[in-house]
Amino acid sequence: MQIKKIIRSQKLRHRLMKLGGFLPDSVMLPLQYRLLLGRWPHLKNPTRFTEYIQLYKMYYHNPVLLECVDKYTVRDYVARHLGDEYLVKLYQVCESAEEIDFYKLPERFVIKSTSGGNGDNVIVVKNKSELDIPATIAAVNGWRSKDYSSTSREWAYTAAARHPRIIVEEYLENTATSLDDYKFFCFGGKMRYLSVDKDRYADHTRAFYDRELNFLPDVAGKAYKVVEKAPELPANIDEMVRVAESLAAEFPFVRVDLYNVDGKIYFGELTFYPASGYSRYEPDSFDAEMGAYFPKAGDPIWKYKK
Repeated sequence: MQIKKIIRSQKLRHRLMKLGGFLPDSVMLPLQYRLLLGRWPHLKNPTRFTEYIQLYKMYYHNPVLLECVDKYTVRDYVARHLGDEYLVKLYQVCESAEEIDFYKLPERFVIKSTSGGNGDNVIVVKNKSELDIPATIAAVNGWRSKDYSSTSREWAYTAAARHPRIIVEEYLENTATSLDDYKFFCFGGKMRYLSVDKDRYADHTRAFYDRELNFLPDVAGKAYKVVEKAPELPANIDEMVRVAESLAAEFPFVRVDLYNVDGKIYFGELTFYPASGYSRYEPDSFDAEMGAYFPKAGDPIWKYKK
């Protein structure tokens, strides 16, 4: 049984999940996994990537994650490791939407919640002169009512959810092509897979590559169209891999998201629980293939300074 097929409303699913707030992670996470993926996870002897993500949520409580999942404080983490040359220009940081000074902003910009929100808490403004400011303020303030960490049990987001802020950043755009997302799946500090998302807000596709940057034509997420032809990678893709691995070095797993704007690399975000560990892959065996790279619980990289 897959709950998404039975209850199509995301809001209703969220409310139902919230009713189980009293249940411990050891009960709630396997139950969610069963409802969303139609099978029980093997958490004592995991083999799948999606199973390891559930254990990651339960046991890997490295305090550095709290800094890394907040879209404002993660900038300090990136600056410490790489300097600030890969950071998107920051215009404003606000406690509430009413503090946004729209008149000082350029014609194009992006508004985000620092606590994330499954990619929902983002407003892209391409023409400020056409912006309905009161409606935008209401929408941004509405983000505060969303706390996905309480239902998904994503430990790292609990701190970000306690102090959500609003940031306004530079709008990024390629001159000739769409702005693609480059997502580097890093295990033990090594990039093992890359996915490239194209046309996210239109005809969204996702293409996968292995560590040697060979296109994997038979691999896809079930929520995306299968890409038959490999998208051309940037000329400086090797530098992008280096940036991703530098940011991922201390973690058992993290997905490092980057942008490439006319050859200039920009940091996007660090994602420790992609799709909260509930993705469905095609073929299904790819879930286990990725899981084979996840450091086992006894690996020293699971330990961290407290």
